[in-house]
Amino acid sequence: MDKPFETLEQHFHLPHVREVGIDRPLLWLRAGWEDMRENLGASLSYGVILAALGYLLLSYAAELPYLFTAAISGFFLIGPVAAAGLYEISRQHEQGHPVSFFGSLRGLRGHADGLAYFGAFLAIALIGWERISAVLFALFYDGNVADLSNFFRSVFLSGEHLPFVAAYLVVGAILATVVFALSVTAVPMLMDRKVDIITAAMASLRAVAVNPAAMALWAAIIVGLVAVGFATMMIGMVILLPLLGHATWHAYRELMR
Repeated sequence: MDKPFETLEQHFHLPHVREVGIDRPLLWLRAGWEDMRENLGASLSYGVILAALGYLLLSYAAELPYLFTAAISGFFLIGPVAAAGLYEISRQHEQGHPVSFFGSLRGLRGHADGLAYFGAFLAIALIGWERISAVLFALFYDGNVADLSNFFRSVFLSGEHLPFVAAYLVVGAILATVVFALSVTAVPMLMDRKVDIITAAMASLRAVAVNPAAMALWAAIIVGLVAVGFATMMIGMVILLPLLGHATWHAYRELMR
């Protein structure tokens, strides 16, 4: 074990993190699909609600292209907390308890403080990204903001605004990587164990550091499936978000001993 991570585990009393193969994310998806299939009504209820909220958010931002792109990115940032109810469904299902949508909501009450604090962290990250996005537009984008129907083609695909595109993608990728590393297993851990948000975030960071290849694939799968959801005008999110939520629970359960 590398010395910095050994110190990290000792200081925060982190659980042992398993090393897993690069193919494990595919098995997490399979396990998530089984959870969703066996708890279809409760799972799809969350899918409908989250997809509807996402559609409303994107509709609100549609007239402001910089805000629209930040909103799409923000969907990834708030996802770990938004999926808490799905983790609760998988947690109760794992214990052999029958679970309903309202039953999962009741189960969240016992974890309200941890979810609120971690949600505040993600909200700060989201607000920070929105402000950074606005600054990047102001500094690097020297044209008029195109209407949304032509925005990606005229800005990101035309090749005429390469400094802006490069800065936007690099800064966004750095922020997304940091948030992913700190949160990918943090919320399931908060719901499964009596830990504080710092310990949960450090354990998540440790899981990513120990399994860079598997977690990179998992991040790519999340981005790809959510992109499909956006491409279907959020309709696909009704199924894809519950699938990813349940699969994330199984990722946590396998990674954390």
